Amino acid sequence: MDRKLLDILACPATRMPLAMLEASGLEALNRAIANGGVHLNDESVQASPLREALVTRDRKTVYRIDDGIPVLLAEEGIATAQVADFPKA
Repeated sequence: MDRKLLDILACPATRMPLAMLEASGLEALNRAIANGGVHLNDESVQASPLREALVTRDRKTVYRIDDGIPVLLAEEGIATAQVADFPKA
């Protein structure tokens, strides 16, 4: 993702800055998705694995990136508390 774009993106709910989710966080999240244990903030199930994602600075919420486009809708966010082995930093 373009660094200039990443510098201006923020969480739609908290306005917290976002960063690219690193490989270990993405792997942990995708394991939980494969086990059927991940819901979006709107309570729907996240069924497909993520290829890329953004995470808030406090690492509490993840937003997926679809075909290079960040999906920054509060109801589409994923709370990382659902993922038992989500890395803290």
